[in-house]
Amino acid sequence: MTSPERSVVIVVFDGVDLLDVTGPPEVFSLVRRESDDGGGYRVRLAAENLAPVTTSAGVRIVPDITFEEAAAMSIDTLLVPGSVEVDDERRIHPVADPDTVDRVATLAGRSRRVASVCVGAHLLAAAGLLDGKRATTHWSTAPRLAADHPEVEVDAEPIFIRDGNVWTGAGISSCLDLSLALVAEDFGEIVALRVARQLVMYLKRSGGQSQFSVPLEPVSTTRRIEDLRHHIMRHLDERLTTADLAAHAHVGERQLARIFKAELGMTPAVYIESARVERARHQLETTDVTLERLASLCGFGTTDTLVRAFRRTLNTTPTEYRLRFRAARA
Repeated sequence: MTSPERSVVIVVFDGVDLLDVTGPPEVFSLVRRESDDGGGYRVRLAAENLAPVTTSAGVRIVPDITFEEAAAMSIDTLLVPGSVEVDDERRIHPVADPDTVDRVATLAGRSRRVASVCVGAHLLAAAGLLDGKRATTHWSTAPRLAADHPEVEVDAEPIFIRDGNVWTGAGISSCLDLSLALVAEDFGEIVALRVARQLVMYLKRSGGQSQFSVPLEPVSTTRRIEDLRHHIMRHLDERLTTADLAAHAHVGERQLARIFKAELGMTPAVYIESARVERARHQLETTDVTLERLASLCGFGTTDTLVRAFRRTLNTTPTEYRLRFRAARA
């Protein structure tokens, strides 16, 4: 059975940042191909009228619908990109046109969730959508966001933040990380991982900077290694030894080590630990599971082993990670 198509509306206006607009659709477009049930998104660009919009890069884009037409729709996800102006002293100023702010406020009322990309957070704040919420934006305009909107708890460090049904993203390229997180919420971690691999990205820098993320699993070229990877993911909570994996792949242990080194650039043990840390990160971000239970669920066995793996891989502890990067509950 095919999942229902999810409607995404992206707000566009003259001077909008190009990557803010084009980045998320690149992520969303791969979902239908990578999803087992054929589910996906339908993305529409909405503007005041259907005339071409000139982006900050000088590239023109053509809207699909008007704001009036979008307001008559049921919107699953409203994406709000940003725009900046640079003065003679090269200072950056976010743009929040009052008419666009009014349109955003109206469309947000028709949307299941709202997300801003980069300095688009200034538009959400001006529309009152961030009042009493924690939010992020590009580091260069974060002080301005905090000064203009003291009712918003601004945190410039995370890549993106979710507070209820409102998401805010930081730098321009983080729109891809935010989009992957939306895909994971809608279609699951496996689909998001597949999409990320196609984009050669990290999965998933959920609220954190790159030093707090495990690198995306490298793309392999053989069915044998793909089968092994899936086998590992299905049995992370079990004892996985090199001998077990070699037997599953019908090869010797030395040959298995050579295959992992050639295909993934690491030993089987390092790969397994990375996969376990990635699963543990997701559990820490989304559940209240105890560290003892987490160690068991992810195959670490003991809390001490879990802590050592986090220090080795992410240079932090599970407790510190949860306190810092736990996503706000909807």
